[in-house]
Amino acid sequence: VQLQASGGGLVQPGGSLRLSCAASGGTLADYAVAWFRQAPGKEREFVAGISYSGYSTGYADAVKGRFSIWRDNAKNMVYLQMHSLKPEDTAVYYCAAVGKYYYSDQVSGYDYWGQGTLVTVSS
Repeated sequence: VQLQASGGGLVQPGGSLRLSCAASGGTLADYAVAWFRQAPGKEREFVAGISYSGYSTGYADAVKGRFSIWRDNAKNMVYLQMHSLKPEDTAVYYCAAVGKYYYSDQVSGYDYWGQGTLVTVSS
């Protein structure tokens, strides 16, 4: 499966963005999906994950209550809604998929990665 992340951009602190992850070449419903992010000079970190059914989700402590992940399997899409953005949310955001029911919070837990979309939170 190929993944394409989009929706990044420049937003002011306190603003919102919605990221999208589009899948092709496979049925996304067969995959757990997660969003990761990587800030300059830092390691890639888990942001949010969703099981292939969509019934189970999880978030990093840093984004709980501000970010929301969901999926539309009929459209082969996964989304990440981000609210109350902070400068420390600035990073390249990646979607990743693995052919399992449950998501992982580890980079090594994924077989497929999108190319990343840059989110910059700045005034």
